Amino acid sequence: MNRPLRYCLAVIALSCSLAAPMAFALTTADLAPLTGDDFSAKAAAIDTLAAKHDAAALTLLEGLADDHVLATSAGQVLIQAEGDDAHARDAVTGQLVAIGDAQPVMLNNALRGKVARAVAGLQLSSPDPAIRRAAVDALLANPDPSMKPFVEQARAKETDPALKRRLDALWATTALTDPDAAKRLEAVELVAARKELDFYPLLQPLVARRGDGSFAEPDSRVRAAAQRGLDALDAIQRNSRIVGTLFAGVSLGSVLLLAALGLAITYGVIGVINMAHGEFLMIGAYATYVVQNAFRHYAPNAFEWYPLAAVPASFLAAAVVGVALERLVLKRLYGRPLETLLTTFGASLVLMQATRTLFGAQNVEVANPNWMTGGVTVMQNLILPYNRLVIIVFSLTVVAIAWSVLTRTRLGLFVRAVTQNRTMAACVGVKTAFVDSYAFAFGAGIAGLGGCALSQIGNVGPDLGQSYIVDSFMVVVLGGVGQLAGAVLGSFGLGILMKTIEPFWGAVLAKIAVLVLIVLFIQKRPQGLFALKGRSA
Repeated sequence: MNRPLRYCLAVIALSCSLAAPMAFALTTADLAPLTGDDFSAKAAAIDTLAAKHDAAALTLLEGLADDHVLATSAGQVLIQAEGDDAHARDAVTGQLVAIGDAQPVMLNNALRGKVARAVAGLQLSSPDPAIRRAAVDALLANPDPSMKPFVEQARAKETDPALKRRLDALWATTALTDPDAAKRLEAVELVAARKELDFYPLLQPLVARRGDGSFAEPDSRVRAAAQRGLDALDAIQRNSRIVGTLFAGVSLGSVLLLAALGLAITYGVIGVINMAHGEFLMIGAYATYVVQNAFRHYAPNAFEWYPLAAVPASFLAAAVVGVALERLVLKRLYGRPLETLLTTFGASLVLMQATRTLFGAQNVEVANPNWMTGGVTVMQNLILPYNRLVIIVFSLTVVAIAWSVLTRTRLGLFVRAVTQNRTMAACVGVKTAFVDSYAFAFGAGIAGLGGCALSQIGNVGPDLGQSYIVDSFMVVVLGGVGQLAGAVLGSFGLGILMKTIEPFWGAVLAKIAVLVLIVLFIQKRPQGLFALKGRSA
């Protein structure tokens, strides 16, 4: 090829490359409706911009979405640069001009939605996969049949398999109203195959009836496919509710376990009806609050790990108060259940008032560290919070430690001996008075750990323990006095039962129903799920 011919071809190619974008250049006529007050004309102008498929139109639409587009009294449309209040760029010529008397282009909510969908439609052809993915997600969140041409074009060109599948679903959402029944059927089958609950409102109208009894969707095959998809989504929702109810029951059971475990030990050893046991939960929660504030003040860089220091602090705080209560008051009232009940009730009032005096009557804030914030998604509409999961693991760990103490230590041997036969244990040299103190301190400390856990999932106030004292006694009576296995089964069983009944009857009636069931159960089996062993039983 000779040199002049090569030169001519180069000039022709350059001219074509320059002419291609000019075919889609913005004109004053295209943008004139944006400067007026007619929202219908603005909507038509936005549709015109969306149909151009060029960078200039995308830039202008993005400016409209960000409220950076201005209109002058002379009919100019300007795109304001970020952070520049004096100059803007003319949308037609691209020249930088002074803003002057230009005012923002006014859009209503419907037009803003149209702009957002138009931007997403143009972004579907972006060379950046991240931008295309974000555009697909935006359109899936708010499907619009008018975007069908853009989606079909992007679907034909997409090479990423994951994005191709999402574009298929997006195309299906725009094709559900297609005049062609075959395309509607293909769209319904694609939507149903996704099994995403967000698509439920798209399928529901296809099986609905009009006022005269006829179906809104005339094709029986499309209706049948839509019904199959709805049945599959109903099954997903049903399974999510079942799993969510079980998790809520286990979560409540873990809290009841921490609240009742110490009571099971002290009630089994001493036989005292301790109405102040709930206040040990409250003491543990406030100990956690104090530790949190200490970390914020003295070690802010280590704040994320304050719960690790709050656990022993809450145990010790509740245990010390428990020893003081047992040594000063309860040891003089053993064998007199009515007096101990009234005395411990009075002690609970004293502890609550002391807390109000020290910390105030209002609830205090105990914040979750970042590693306990958020949750894990196990199903489409079911998220398990991290703090609840941590508390479940924590409660099982406390049970394991309590079991080890009671079955693998000398103190545990003495506690079990006194629980089974106090008189015989005293005869063989066990100092039952000290065992009582140790057991009471241990049970109160476990309740303090329960308060530490409760501080991570609810409000901390002087009345915290009153919400759990009745449930704790129900767990102890149901599981069997002094039986750890009974406390575990009783707490989780009651938690799941209450959360199963609550959706039907409400929280109050659910608790009443559970109480009635426990009374009926105790009538048939007074010793509870697990009976005490020994002659004194």
